[in-house]
Amino acid sequence: MSAVGQASVLGGRALREGLRTPESLAPTLFIPVFFLVVNFGQAGKIFPATSTSFLHGQTYAAFQLPISLLLAASFGTAALYLVEDIEGGYFDKLRAAPVSRSALVLGRLLAEAVKSVVITAVLVVLALPFGVSIASGPLGFLLLLVLTSMWAVVFAGFMQLIALKTRSAAATNSGGLVFFTLLFLTPNLVPRDLLTRPMEIAATFNPVTYVMEALRSLILQDLAWPSLARGFGVVAVLGVLMVALNVRLIRDYD
Repeated sequence: MSAVGQASVLGGRALREGLRTPESLAPTLFIPVFFLVVNFGQAGKIFPATSTSFLHGQTYAAFQLPISLLLAASFGTAALYLVEDIEGGYFDKLRAAPVSRSALVLGRLLAEAVKSVVITAVLVVLALPFGVSIASGPLGFLLLLVLTSMWAVVFAGFMQLIALKTRSAAATNSGGLVFFTLLFLTPNLVPRDLLTRPMEIAATFNPVTYVMEALRSLILQDLAWPSLARGFGVVAVLGVLMVALNVRLIRDYD
């Protein structure tokens, strides 16, 4: 079987792991929706759709939706299931089997991408009653799904690095806190040009900013290719880096 076929089989196994524990998906939906409702409730009147230029005629919920999408994409459980495999000895059996090292990495990452597509679509539907629409149309919606799923792969790859290095569920869980730091160093409440100078500098050097801005452009505007190029470029570079580092760690794994 080719490496792609092996990755598909392992990805299917990873998806079945998630289906066996549906309660693990509850925070993935509840927390992003909670942030959307709270932020819209607090600032919706401050930024009315009719007189706020950066909303392009939509409600403030449309501006906040990308934060919820990135949050949901960063609740992946791939690394925690990997720790379970390591502790139970199954990971050693996979390494001893004639399985490509890249397939061991890509299987779980593909599963996270698939889950992210489904969860993103659900969140967009849940956001519709708040006056949100996808201004870039069907193609924009498709790009929204792809970009969010690519970020899910990047984040899951980062978490798997921690899992492979520490082999600890506690340490792996703590690694997720890194994202929350990065999330709040972005233009999450207002556009970048309205931030104070120190925050603007921090946001400019933060890769999550460009993913968020690309998602916002898909929701609020027609296809804005420069913003999309930056967002997809960031996740493409980080995605290749995460896969390469994961494969290297597995090859050197003792």
